[in-house]
Amino acid sequence: MKSPQFIKLPLLAILSVLFLNSCVSGKKITYFQNMEQLEQLADASKTGLSIKPNDLLTISVSAYNMEAAQPFNLPVVGVAMGGGDAGLRVGGTPQLQPFLVDSDGNIEFPQLGTVQVAGLNRQELAAKLKASISEYVKEPIVNVRIVNFQVSVLGEVNRPGTFSIPDEYLSLPKALGLAGDMSIYGMRENVLVVREENGQKKYAYLDLTDADVMNSPYYYLKQNDVVYVEPNNAQKQGAGYNRNATVYISIASVLISLAILITR
Repeated sequence: MKSPQFIKLPLLAILSVLFLNSCVSGKKITYFQNMEQLEQLADASKTGLSIKPNDLLTISVSAYNMEAAQPFNLPVVGVAMGGGDAGLRVGGTPQLQPFLVDSDGNIEFPQLGTVQVAGLNRQELAAKLKASISEYVKEPIVNVRIVNFQVSVLGEVNRPGTFSIPDEYLSLPKALGLAGDMSIYGMRENVLVVREENGQKKYAYLDLTDADVMNSPYYYLKQNDVVYVEPNNAQKQGAGYNRNATVYISIASVLISLAILITR
């Protein structure tokens, strides 16, 4: 029978390797390192959403004299239930009818006709409409929302999918949070963001372990962005193996330790 000392040597070697790997992986999974060295942060208000062709907008106009403001609003519709007419409030919550931005970046607005909206943000469009409506209505209030703000998060995250966003600003970490954060197998130094601008696909790879990522123009996401978390090298190499292999290694280590105690 082999001496226990010969059994201890490979066990110590395994533990040493695991210890060294844990030291390296700690740096690879920690977000926003070197935060104290970051001199400035990106201004979210400067990276807000701009309206694009095929966007859906809800625009409401109100004023002290609501009767005067009513012609500038689309009809309010309800969510039909039980096979009823979709234009009638058979059931559900009444909703504002959306404006569809056409391929030229225009909408057809009640009373005003064709209005160019592409390239403007919500505040700019509200101010533009308010100036035009003020010729007919005293002190109008205009609210604009982009209702088709969606992003897709794919790859090594816990809950991949497409998410509808009610807010105007969505950061990359918040999008990952909606998807249940990255799995331990996700490559945090190389997160891909794909975006379409002016009919062209653009992309960037972001390093979430570096705090300077907050200054990237891709840090705040835009409508229809796609986020892809690439699997790390270990996961790529072990694609054909069971993800529970580390658990089995731990069990094997315990069994080796028990064997050492028994053979003493």
